[in-house]
Amino acid sequence: GVKLLLHGLCSNTTVKSLDLKGNNLRTVGAEALGKLLRQNKSIRSLILEWNSLGMWEEGFSFFCQGLGANNFLQRLDLRNNQINHQGAGVLAMALKQNASLQELDLRWNNIGLLGGRALLNCLHSNKTLKRLELAGNNVPSDILKAVEQAMVHNQDRQTILSETQNRAYILSKEVLSLKDEKTKQFLDLMDTIDKQREEMARSGRMSAARVSQLQEALDEQHSIMNSLKAKLQMTEAALVLSEQKVHNLGELLNATKQEQTSMAERHFTELQQQKQEGADREGKLLRDLSAASEKNLLLRNQVDDLEKKCKVQQDQLFQVKQDLTNTTAELKLRAVQAEERLEMEKRRFKQSLEDMESLRVKEVDHMTQHIEASERSMQDRIQRLEAIRIALEEELSQVKAAALTERGQAEEELIKVRNQARLEEQQRLEHLEEKLRLMTESRDEAQNCCLKQKQMVAEAQAKANQFSLHADGLRRRLEELQQDLNSKEEEKVTEVNKVKVELQEQIGHLQAERTAQDGLREKIAALERQLKALSSNHREALLDKEGEISMLLEKLRMREADISRMREEEAQRASFLQNAIMAYVQGSPLGTHSSRK
Repeated sequence: GVKLLLHGLCSNTTVKSLDLKGNNLRTVGAEALGKLLRQNKSIRSLILEWNSLGMWEEGFSFFCQGLGANNFLQRLDLRNNQINHQGAGVLAMALKQNASLQELDLRWNNIGLLGGRALLNCLHSNKTLKRLELAGNNVPSDILKAVEQAMVHNQDRQTILSETQNRAYILSKEVLSLKDEKTKQFLDLMDTIDKQREEMARSGRMSAARVSQLQEALDEQHSIMNSLKAKLQMTEAALVLSEQKVHNLGELLNATKQEQTSMAERHFTELQQQKQEGADREGKLLRDLSAASEKNLLLRNQVDDLEKKCKVQQDQLFQVKQDLTNTTAELKLRAVQAEERLEMEKRRFKQSLEDMESLRVKEVDHMTQHIEASERSMQDRIQRLEAIRIALEEELSQVKAAALTERGQAEEELIKVRNQARLEEQQRLEHLEEKLRLMTESRDEAQNCCLKQKQMVAEAQAKANQFSLHADGLRRRLEELQQDLNSKEEEKVTEVNKVKVELQEQIGHLQAERTAQDGLREKIAALERQLKALSSNHREALLDKEGEISMLLEKLRMREADISRMREEEAQRASFLQNAIMAYVQGSPLGTHSSRK
C-alpha cells in the first residue's frame, strides 16, 4: 500500500508535507521513498518516525541515494528507525550531495561513535543544514559539541549570506534608481535644450520676417519719394513752358499776362505749400524710420502702428496724386481758356488795328519798357525757382544719406542682436554640457563605489571561507589523531615503543601546528591592520564587516580553546595508556618473574 501511495505522489505537485509515522516501513518502503525523493519536487517536510528503515542496508542506501539527488526537501524526521553506524555513513554521503535540507532529526537510533564521526565529517561539505538532533544515539559529548558548533557555523554562514544578498539587492536597487533618475534628468535637459533651440529658431524667423517687412516698407517709401520727385520735375517743366508762352504772348496781352502771373503766383504758392507738405511728410517718414531703427527690439508691439502709419501715408500720397491730377487738369483748362482768349483778342486786335495805328508807337515804347521789366522780374523769379530746386535736391540727397546711414545702423544693430543671441545660446549649451558632464562623473563615481563595496564584500567572504577551511582542516587532523589513539589502545604490549615514537611525532606535529597557528595569528593581525586601514576610508560601509570579523576571531579563540582542551585530553589518555601498559606488564608472568628475581 505504501508503494502504491508513494508511486502516486511521484508526479504530485501540491502536497508540501508527508507524515508516515509508525507504519513499519522496511526495504520496499525505503526504495519507494528513494524513488519519491528523486522524482517529487513539491514535498518540503517528510516525517518517518517509528519505522524500521535502517534495519536493511540496501533499502536504506537506496533511500539515501534519493535523498542525495533531492534538492527540495527541507525537513526530515528519522527518529526510532534503527539506524546503525553504517547507515549513518551512507546518510552522511547523501548529506554531502544534498543542498536543500535544513533540519534532520536522528534521535533514538544506534548511530554510535563511528556514525557520529561520519556525520561530523559530512558537515564540512554541507553548508545548508541548520539543525541536527543526535540525542539517544550513544554519541560522545565532544562529537555532539562539534556538531552543534558546525550547526552554529552553518547558521551564521547562512545569515551572513542572506545579509550580503539583501545588501547586494538593496545596492542594485539604489543603483537602478540612480540610473533612472539620471536618465530622467538627462531627458529633461535634452527636452529643455530642444525647446530653447526651437524658441531661438522661432525668434530668429520672426525677427527676419519683421526685418523683411521693414525693408519692404522702406522700399515702398523710396519708390513714393522717387514718384514725388518725378512729379515735381514734371510740374517745373510745365511751369517753364507756361512762362515761355506768357513771354511770347506778353507783347500783345497785358491782361492775360497779369492773369497768368497771378495764376503762376498762385500755382507757385500752392507748389510751395505742396513742397512744404511733402518735406513735412518726408520728415515724419524719416522720424518714423529712425524710431523703427532704434526700436528693432520692440518690433512686436510697433508693427501694427507702422502698418497703420503707412496706410495713412499711402492715403495722403493718393490724395496728393489726385490733387496733382486736378491741378494739371485745371492748368490745361486754363491754357485752353487762355488760347481761346488769345484768339478772341487777336480778332479784336485786327479790328482795332485800324484805330490804334496812331497810338501804336507810344504804346510800343511803353510796352517795350514794361516787357523788359517783366522779363527781368521773370528771370529773377526763374533764378529763385532754380535756387529753390537746388536746395530741395540737396535736402533730398541729405535725407537719402540720413536714411542710408540709419538703415546701416539698423542692420548693424540687428547683426549685434543676432551675435548676442548666438553667444547666449552657445553659453547655455556649454553650461548644459558641463551639467551633463558632472552628472556622468557622479554616476561613474557611484558605480565605482558600488564595485569597490562589492569587491570588499567578496574579499571578506573569501577570507571567512579560508578561515572556515583552515578550522575544518584542524578538526580533521584532530579526528585522525583520535582514530590513531583508539587504534593504539587496541594494540598489544609489544607496540608500546612504537606508540611512544608516534606520540613524539604527533607532539612535533602539534608543535608545528602551533607555529602554523602563530603564523595564522600574525596573518590575522596583519589582516586586522589592513581592515583598520580600509576602515579609515570606508568606516560606514565596513562596520558590519568588522563585527563579523570579530565574531570569526571569537570563534577561532573558542576553537583554539577546544584544541588545547583536546590536547590535554590526549595527554591524559596517553598517560592512562602508559599506566595501563605498565600495569599490564607488571601483571603479566614476565613481570612477576622479573619481580621475583
